[in-house]
Amino acid sequence: MSQFDTTAPFYAAYRPGIPKEAVELLAQRVAGKEHRALLDLGSGTGQVPLALAGKMTEIDVVEQDAGMLGEADDALAGLPVAVRLHNTSAEEFTPPASYRADLVTVCRAFHWMDQDVVLSRLEGMTAPDATVAVMGDGSLWTARTEWTDALRALIQEYLGEERRAGVGKKYAAHNRPYREILAQSAFGQVEEHTIAVEREWRTETVIGYLYSTSFAARPLFGERVDDFERRARALLNEHASADGLIEHASFQLILGRRR
Repeated sequence: MSQFDTTAPFYAAYRPGIPKEAVELLAQRVAGKEHRALLDLGSGTGQVPLALAGKMTEIDVVEQDAGMLGEADDALAGLPVAVRLHNTSAEEFTPPASYRADLVTVCRAFHWMDQDVVLSRLEGMTAPDATVAVMGDGSLWTARTEWTDALRALIQEYLGEERRAGVGKKYAAHNRPYREILAQSAFGQVEEHTIAVEREWRTETVIGYLYSTSFAARPLFGERVDDFERRARALLNEHASADGLIEHASFQLILGRRR
């Protein structure tokens, strides 16, 4: 079982989108160019291509999970821009020899990849002035508020202290900062941007979000999933009635270009 099995519909419906400020920052990197090709790696349900579609002339969507790619296909259908879908991993994506991306994006997915391999392969499929953008904003697992701490403790009660990464897998944190990884690649001219984001959640959207993740997907709970959801809803409703379900997140963009 893939860590993403069963999660795609929840991902499409409940994952937070890309901040407007991030979209504008990325669009600036291709502004004024006649050819604006976006390559989105680990695309999930296509959030980044959808947000940037009006700024690009062609888009390649790379996603190894067929369910996620199906959701992306639905989301991107009918756009007035050429969109190509590729059901493969970032490490194995092989475009035509003449292909050159002007902007490469990896959003909330770099930790799943063999990062050095991906960056090395990008050298041969990007324009000389291309930007590689690695982006993300953590998750409700890493968020630190009273209600997310209580929710995480409840998940750990059912699934164990260590963060899961799908059925039978533990999450392996990367020790190297993404800024350092890009700085040591061909795209070593690096800059970092942080966008403050405030999100107001509801009980229903938190439950849907949890089922979109690899650390709290429904199959992980087995026969106890209904019991977990009942307790999670009660916990969330209690916190929502007191202080609301507010998350203060930081959306980070690490942008690399050739020196």
